[in-house]
Amino acid sequence: MTPVGSYRVVVLLYAALGILLAFFFTRLSSAAEVSLSEEKPTSPAAMKTFLGIAESRKVVLKLSGLFALDSFSGGFVVQSFAVYWFYLRFGADPGTLGVIFFCANVFAGLSVLLAPRLASYFGLIKNMVFTHLPSNILLILVPLMPNLRLAVALLLLRFSISQMDVPTRQSYTMAVVRPEERSAAAGITGVARTIGAAIAPLFAGFMFARPSLINVPFFLAGTLKIIYDLLLYKGFVAVQPPEEIKYSASRR
Repeated sequence: MTPVGSYRVVVLLYAALGILLAFFFTRLSSAAEVSLSEEKPTSPAAMKTFLGIAESRKVVLKLSGLFALDSFSGGFVVQSFAVYWFYLRFGADPGTLGVIFFCANVFAGLSVLLAPRLASYFGLIKNMVFTHLPSNILLILVPLMPNLRLAVALLLLRFSISQMDVPTRQSYTMAVVRPEERSAAAGITGVARTIGAAIAPLFAGFMFARPSLINVPFFLAGTLKIIYDLLLYKGFVAVQPPEEIKYSASRR
């Protein structure tokens, strides 16, 4: 296929899958929602909500700020930029790049399956930080590699642990808010992440347009993500979800 034709197929497939996903969401029943009647009555003071959250407002806003920082950091090295970097730095052809990032995403998917086991042992916050920190160090090291093989090896190693924080992050957010506030908390933190991710490519594109700066996005992303990990650990390691408190008590 011609380059333009292949791009067109990818975009159309993406749109078709989005429509299919929207259809599946419409098939969800009301059983997917939390029944407020099953929860203890909410006090009048707690009824004053901000975007659907009341008692959990402080926690949700703090998490939203941290998640926005994480997403902003990742926006410097979104997959399209990473692919372009491998092309600029090592002259890798599209076929090779396709194989590299296919493998990288498979490793990322497998890492998600391992996350619950680690989280049950370390706890959600510790699992998020202890797997995310090494992956960010690897991210900083990728542009320092002298050849394609070593750079790809570090990239694949990073992807094998980089997504372990995703299910634990979502689980933690849902666990530390009241059940009736979970949808709102998911929406607020999701929007914060989207906004953060939307801003960074503006600066990353500027850097990729200058050959002397093409490595800088990796350094910025890794450093900012490490700062995010440290702030998350400091702010929330002592805030245990109810399930973790019960589990810790049962092990004593």
